[in-house]
Amino acid sequence: MDTLKSEIAAAAARMVVEEGLEYGPAKRRALKQMGLPARTQLPGNDEIETAVREYIDLFCADTQPAELAALRRLALSWMQRMAPFRPYLGGAVWHGTATKLSDIYIQLFCDDPKSAEIALIDHKADYEPRTVRGFHGESVEALSLSSICRELDTIIGVHLLIYDLDDLRGALKPDARGRSPRGNIEAVRRLLQDTTP
Repeated sequence: MDTLKSEIAAAAARMVVEEGLEYGPAKRRALKQMGLPARTQLPGNDEIETAVREYIDLFCADTQPAELAALRRLALSWMQRMAPFRPYLGGAVWHGTATKLSDIYIQLFCDDPKSAEIALIDHKADYEPRTVRGFHGESVEALSLSSICRELDTIIGVHLLIYDLDDLRGALKPDARGRSPRGNIEAVRRLLQDTTP
């Protein structure tokens, strides 16, 4: 990675960790902050993730593992509530780069998209339907809610992304680094056993 790209990645990584920004907005804000033209070539998400890991190792090594474990436990509780809809955890909480400012992203693979919404109503969850970018860049319906994380004494955004059951096949292909891009309930339980501080 060239010097300019690594500077952008480092600036974006700081915003991801310190402000809870997603990668895209953090890259754009880093460009603006550095006074660079909008068409400047940006680092890829893998490069941002590497910079985020470096930032966490340098500045948050004492707090981040406990925050990550708390977020994974909160994610697991939502996954268990939504178990009939084949939940998979993705994003920073799955990949291990989350802090207490990170949101939780859970993909649900449903026979009937409306059934997940009905389940949330049954759980008396206050949610907001919205449209977000899915894992292939397409528009996906999401049910977003705020959930109290008692361990961190804060409110965490939880986003349940609704996919068709047929989408599950392509959802488990390894990413460019050979890692699973998301994990089911059992995989999250294993992560918690392996990494709880």
